[in-house]
Parts: sequence; C-alpha cells; structure tokens
Amino acid sequence: MAELVQLDGRPFALQHSGEGTARPVPGGVLLPPGRVAILHGLGDASFYRHGQNSWSPCGWRRLSDPPLRVPHPERLVTADDPAFDDPARHHGSAVAALRGDDGRTLLLGALGLDTPRLVADRDTLTGWYAGGGDDWFLAYGDELEVFRAYADRLADRFGAGTRRAGNVWCSWYAYYENITETQLAKDVADLAGLPFDVVQIDDGWEELVGDWRPNAKFPSGMRALAGRIADAGFTPGLWLAPFIALPHSRLAIEHPELLLRDASGRPVEAGYNWGGAYYALDLDRADARTHVASLIRTVVHEWGFRYLKLDFINAAAAHLPGRDRERIYRDALRVVREAAGDDVYLLGSGAILIPSLGLLDGLRSGPDVAPMWDNYASIDPSDATARNAVVNSVHRVWQSPLIEVDPDVVYFRSKLNLLTPQQLQWLRDLADVCGFRAISDPPSWLTAPELEELRDYLDAKPVIRQLSRYTFSIDGREVDFAPAVSGDTGAQLYPIS
Repeated sequence: MAELVQLDGRPFALQHSGEGTARPVPGGVLLPPGRVAILHGLGDASFYRHGQNSWSPCGWRRLSDPPLRVPHPERLVTADDPAFDDPARHHGSAVAALRGDDGRTLLLGALGLDTPRLVADRDTLTGWYAGGGDDWFLAYGDELEVFRAYADRLADRFGAGTRRAGNVWCSWYAYYENITETQLAKDVADLAGLPFDVVQIDDGWEELVGDWRPNAKFPSGMRALAGRIADAGFTPGLWLAPFIALPHSRLAIEHPELLLRDASGRPVEAGYNWGGAYYALDLDRADARTHVASLIRTVVHEWGFRYLKLDFINAAAAHLPGRDRERIYRDALRVVREAAGDDVYLLGSGAILIPSLGLLDGLRSGPDVAPMWDNYASIDPSDATARNAVVNSVHRVWQSPLIEVDPDVVYFRSKLNLLTPQQLQWLRDLADVCGFRAISDPPSWLTAPELEELRDYLDAKPVIRQLSRYTFSIDGREVDFAPAVSGDTGAQLYPIS
C-alpha cells in the first residue's frame, strides 16, 4: 500500500506490504507488519547503523561513504549477523536513522521479534522482518527526541528494566584466563572496604567452555569462592557462556544431540574464540533448555552467585534457513531468568537488543575495552580496543531508559596500560553517562594516588544531562566524545604515570 504521512510538518511518501494504514502514536506513527520503504528525500544523509549484537559496529556514516561493517568473515560470525552482511549497502539491525543537512532525523525502528533488518540509499529507507514480523515505528524530528520516542515505544511493548548493577569489579582485564583461587582470595581481601557492590569472576574458572565445573585452579570449588566474596560484603558474580560449547568439550562429545546442526547434520559453528570455532546449543530443543536451566540453578542456588555475566549469547540466534531465531533466543533467555529468579542481575554480552528487553538487566554495548586506544594491525570496528568500545557505547546511550548499558571497564592503573589521560577520562566519563561502572584493576596494582582516585570515582554520584549526540554535562562539566569517535584525539599515545 502506498501512503503519504506527515511527520514534524514534512510529508513522506512510503509503501508497505502490511494491512492497514499508519497510526499516530506519541512521537511518530506506527506502520503495520511487513516490508516498508520510505522515500526520504534527504539525499546524501548520514546513516545510523545499529549492529545486531553487543560487539557489532554501531555509528553514523554518510551514505556516500563505505558501509560500516565487520570486514573479516570469521569475525563476522561472532560479532554481527553473517546472514545479513552487504559490503555495498548501508545496513543494520532493529533500527536505522537518517540525519539530513538541516539537522533533523528520520528514524525507522522495529517493534517486534523476527530478525528485523534495514537498509538505506540516497532515495529510500527500507525495513523488513525475516518472516511476518511486527509493527514499525517511524519518526522525524530532533535526533535525541526521535530516539527517545523509539525507546518509549519499545518500553511499551517489552517493559523497561530498573535493576542496577552498582560498582562492579571483574577479573578479566587483569588476569584473563589465568585466574586462580589463590590470587582471587588475595584480591577479595584487598577489595574489602572499597566501594564496590559486585565482585565478578570471569573466564578461566571452568574446566572448558561447555563444561561448567571448576578446574584444578579452584580446588575449593565455586560455592566456597562465592561465600568468600559474600563474606567480604560483595555480591558474588560469575561469567558463563551457557549457550555454546567447544568442540572438544565433554558436553559436545557426550551429548551431541544438544548441538545445533545444519541440514547435512554438522554442528553449526556459531563463532570463533579460544583458538577456533565454538558450537551453539540447539535451544529450540526442550532437552537443551533443560540443560541450561539446570546449569543456572546450580550456579545461583547451589553455588550462590547473584550476578551473572552471560557471554556469547547471540549463539542462541545462530542462523539456519527457516529458523525462528529471535523467538528461540528470547525463549532461551526466559529459561535463564526463570531458573535464576527475578532478584539475580543478568548481564548479556553478545546480546541482541529487542529480544533481550524485559529479561536481561544489562547489555554490553561494545567490544572489550583493551588497555590501548587502537590496534594498528586491525581496521575491524568490532576489535577489542578502547576506542571501538567508546564509539559503540556512545551510539547506544539512547537505550539507557530500556536496559542498563554496559560500556565495559575503566582503568585507574598505570601498570600494563597504554591509554593517555584523555582516553582514560573518556572511558570514565562514558561509564558515568551510562550509569554502569566496572573496573578490573587489582588493588595491589595501584599506587596510593591511583587507589584514592578510584575510591573518589566510585563514591561520586554525578548528575548527567545529554546536550547533543556526543556532548554531555557531568555535574556541570561539559564532555565531548566527538574527538574520540572521529579518532582526532589530539594527543600522543603514551602511558600515564
């Protein structure tokens, strides 16, 4: 059906395949399910690209510029949607927007599951679902206002999270997989008295990804470690990747029926990490969901962890023809939520926005924050660098009314740190903007001034106000992330002292 709609005093011609006509709602109009194409008339506008999962590139580019995308095929499987990649067209997932030269923004956002996809060129902005889909929200006007209106419409459909993680200490960026029970016992003792709410143990505690039992480095077991953390006054947190398994894990070898398989019967490679491919569980199977529920009950109700960092969860939505990907993903998260209970904080990494709403409490918003600004051997916008994390997260701040946005860790240490003072400040300011503060510095690594600076930062409760896309007021101090996004830092790369 062809239709003409008025948005903020401007007419837009559109065509959609659904039944019915545009219906006004606060901030814009609803369009019926199906495929929709809008003749935008904005010419060489800037295109807002929203990536499929936590690590997918997110940001603005001119339509005349090359599309923002993950360039490497193996990385694409992990960090975006390999079933929908186009090196020639500007494309994204869930929501897209165009900003014209007059400063106003046209936004088209999905309001349901079923893998919504969007593309744009100089003439049209087009969206469709993999299957029947759901409504679309269309808005035009001030950039911040149209994104806020879209978040409101999503909240109407899925609810908005209110639980907050507080100040989190995590083990990953100090030790990576080399954590031990002995070292963590020392760190927990050193953290006592510091203003942290959560102490979260990251990857390296398990026998193998897929085999979620403590390895030989944790002889006392995970219940004892959770008790030690709780006794020190913190909420115990644990990293898990419950929807995947490595090919040589006992789960994959002894229970191959739980693995997602393609038409030829081969296990689906859902991504690449730990030196090779990992498999996805077939979470459309009742026995695979039972396996996940049992794992979560063990971790929460037997071991005592009350904060779960759920990683690589986009594997639940691995692509196979005809598979209802986002429904399966959401059903799997619902299993986790019901097994954990409503009072356990669930943080998703590799998470997909719309089907996570109302189930997860927090959402990682970018790749890992390595203690370096750029990787000069890589042009991958999903690579683990501080700049990529800042760029992704600042472009997802609009999601904050829906779910807690996790920009990943900030640093206070000078040890093993190649970030400049300005780059460190951007990380800290962005964490304040998002309201999610996580740190991975062991207290023993910090000098006395660094430890005092950390304490002051965690104790502060700044008042935040967004002024424009990249500028914010933090307790009256104006912060501009535009140079971080553009790469024009105006500073030499040297470690702080």
